[in-house]
Amino acid sequence: MTNALNEIKPPVIELGIIGWLRKNLFSTWYNTILTILGIYLLYSILPPLFNWIFFDANFVGSSKDECTKDGACWIFIKQNLKLIFYGLYPTEELWRINTAYVMLLIAGIYLLIPNLKNKGWVGAFLLIPFPIICVYLFSGGAGLTNVETRLWGGLFLTLVIAGVGIVLSLPIGVLLALGRRSKLPIVSLLSTIFIEIWRGVPLITVLFMASNMFPLFMPEGVNFDKLIRALIGVMFFSAAYLAEVVRGGLQAMPKGQYEASQAAGLTYWKMMALVILPQSLKMVIPAIIGSFIAIFKDTTLVLIIGLFDFLGIIQFVGTNPDWLGFSHEGYVFAAAVFWIFCFGMSRYSQNLEKKLDTGQ
Repeated sequence: MTNALNEIKPPVIELGIIGWLRKNLFSTWYNTILTILGIYLLYSILPPLFNWIFFDANFVGSSKDECTKDGACWIFIKQNLKLIFYGLYPTEELWRINTAYVMLLIAGIYLLIPNLKNKGWVGAFLLIPFPIICVYLFSGGAGLTNVETRLWGGLFLTLVIAGVGIVLSLPIGVLLALGRRSKLPIVSLLSTIFIEIWRGVPLITVLFMASNMFPLFMPEGVNFDKLIRALIGVMFFSAAYLAEVVRGGLQAMPKGQYEASQAAGLTYWKMMALVILPQSLKMVIPAIIGSFIAIFKDTTLVLIIGLFDFLGIIQFVGTNPDWLGFSHEGYVFAAAVFWIFCFGMSRYSQNLEKKLDTGQ
């Protein structure tokens, strides 16, 4: 009798692909209708889209006259690749940017590979020596030819603005969050005013003020590079939003964690560094990464102050009389690149959550 019961198996319709389809796509009559409508929409949209992007596209050539097929003219992207990726940066100096890319790539891969030793040293290198090296490589110095920031552009400029904004805004945001929750009235008031002012205006206004109004408040003869002004604006704007994200994590911490830390004799800063911040930041990883993604996408707004970032340079190239009428290809290419970076950050966030067991 026992053996007979053990041999009873679920129906075939509940196993494998058929079971998955039945459970997820055809479980009820309205799910079935939605599934059919979804399949119809995909059938209507995807084949023409793939034909335009791949099968009917033009890949070989050097001018728009060779774009004879009905699909996308990717020759437009290929012929302007240097501008799109590096802006007006001198061609003979591109090795400097590529060197920084290679260093960042090697360090990033090393940090992502599990069970490797000395990751702390690699992280410290990325936080301190690497930015200094990049400043000398990109702008010049130590025997390198000076390259003005007005020549920076394309994806390179987007990565510079996003990288500086992300790396510097997080620690500033943490300090602002701690300041807003401080028991010292002056510190709390100043932090609150700073956060609410920067959060209360659009980034495009911040960039305009940083570019045009900030120099008016500087002493005569003192002037900051336009890119530096934009970096400061993006950094403080992002820090204000991150401060509220971090504050939410701090407020979600059980009161017992604070009391236990104080009972153990920890000072305020040791308590925050060793107990409270690691746990609170872990709880708000998705929100932090969401803010980072927003920073990366908001870099496109620097075009208003005359900085040609990735999207801005694509728009600029599209106005070239030799390539008029191919802006669609540029926007699709820009969307694909932005998606790759944003999706990569999203996946890293999910892996980090699983690694740190944030759901436990």
